Amino acid sequence: MKITAQEEYGLRCLLQLARVPQGQLVRVKDIAAKEGLSSAYVEKLLRFLSRVGLVHSTRGIKGGYMLNRPASAITLGEVVRALGTVQTTDRICHQFTGNEAACVHFTSCGIRSVWSGLTTYIQNFLDQTSLSSLLEDEYVVAERLSKRFAA
Repeated sequence: MKITAQEEYGLRCLLQLARVPQGQLVRVKDIAAKEGLSSAYVEKLLRFLSRVGLVHSTRGIKGGYMLNRPASAITLGEVVRALGTVQTTDRICHQFTGNEAACVHFTSCGIRSVWSGLTTYIQNFLDQTSLSSLLEDEYVVAERLSKRFAA
């Protein structure tokens, strides 16, 4: 899975909003300063996240952005799908980079099931991980996630 800059920074902006009490506004320039990004880029990401319903803004001198729902009710799957693309199993083998017009193994492929299984695993992982779960110490989060998805 390739994570785009838009997905990475959009998620980081959402985490900044998740760190404040529910309903509290956060200014774009404050998010930009904490993340080392330009205010214009943060504004672009937050406008996009607003269009998909994850955040909303309030205009004015005391304006800013806030999450539309508690961070515990927002999954990483929602965020990644909103900001980019999560590969789906129907997109596996959609493109073939070899010399043929279509893959010679399209009707019988031993590898496709591996890619499909990994794709399903990643989708489930993202859909079962809430934004709020990333607010704890990095090592606590890593330990919890490794236990949850081990097997």
